[in-house]
Amino acid sequence: MANNKYWEEYATKHLKGRTIVDVRYMTDEEMKGMGWHNKSIVIELNDGSLLFPSRDDEGNDAGALFGQTELGEDLKLPVIS
Repeated sequence: MANNKYWEEYATKHLKGRTIVDVRYMTDEEMKGMGWHNKSIVIELNDGSLLFPSRDDEGNDAGALFGQTELGEDLKLPVIS
């Protein structure tokens, strides 16, 4: 799947080796700047990049972030209205 390979390489280029330096929720200004009605978590990396989940690939609104701890416990960072 060439599409998988492309996006894996893209993600690797922008994420591998970076470290998280801050975690917070979007400000009102950031939310409005995106044209969103809700706030998502923002992850700031050591190179100044910001990551935030979206509802869909088109960036139509804030999205929740899900994951698992090293012990297999579920993690959820919800959208805030």
